[in-house]
Amino acid sequence: MSAFIVNPHGRLQEWIADEKGYFTVAGLSDYQLSAHTLLTRDTPKQQYAEAQVPENKAGAYQTYEQGRDASISCACHWTVNMAAADSHGRLWGECYSVTPCAIFVAEDSPIRKPADLAGVEVHVGYQSGSHYTTIQALEPYLASTDITLKFGGNPAERVDQLLDGLAPAATVFGPQLYMLEQLPYRKIIDCTFMVAAMIPDGVDLEQVAQYYEALRLAQTDIDQMHQPYLHYYLNELPERHAKLIDVNRFGPGERLVFEPYTKKMYSSTQDWIRERGIFEGGATKQSAYELAVARVGANAAN
Repeated sequence: MSAFIVNPHGRLQEWIADEKGYFTVAGLSDYQLSAHTLLTRDTPKQQYAEAQVPENKAGAYQTYEQGRDASISCACHWTVNMAAADSHGRLWGECYSVTPCAIFVAEDSPIRKPADLAGVEVHVGYQSGSHYTTIQALEPYLASTDITLKFGGNPAERVDQLLDGLAPAATVFGPQLYMLEQLPYRKIIDCTFMVAAMIPDGVDLEQVAQYYEALRLAQTDIDQMHQPYLHYYLNELPERHAKLIDVNRFGPGERLVFEPYTKKMYSSTQDWIRERGIFEGGATKQSAYELAVARVGANAAN
């Protein structure tokens, strides 16, 4: 059996489970932590001609279309849901997580409240968590025609765009959120969202259950006292960003929720996405919940 490849998600749980041997305790002895290119700390700083950020439509959904080299990986639940519905893998239905997220502007920006973002380009990742959650957060304040998104790339790239004055606003989550809180940037609105895991075809679901048992043990450690583990955020941030901040001031970040991703969640999420035309005619297939979502109790029947 080949190694179980894990793409961390800018969070602490996998690193703690590795440090404390929880994967082995849970029965998953042959594993490897390997960052996906969307979140790798080695993301180089982009150079933009004439200080113009081009539209970048290579986001989380596209990585699932292409296929990730991982036994399990995470993205926002909107993208994992739609990718699973399009048969690019299955959503793990026994646990999800919740990550802090927010829209930020520069400290000297005239933008003070969500309504001030009308017509302002908010830099987000295309068909990634920041894309959907920005719409969700701003809809109570703005008409859909006033919500203006710029597809600026991955989280590190969007931070660079803020730092270089190329983004009037940007949505970031996890360690990037904690980073901007320490720098001279103002949080305009919270956009906290759900994250789900994707399992490619052929992955042993027993190994997935073992992986999550290890993360459950790590989550308990974080809940009890997260401070001893904050240095692991340095594994998730580019060095150029890490040197600007003190990770020991960061919060616990993404939190695992050991509750099912239900059929109602699955269907209502797809309805929400389709009503807003986020996929512009793509991802029109809708596999049945029982086929798209991996549930331990339901698997024997499928």
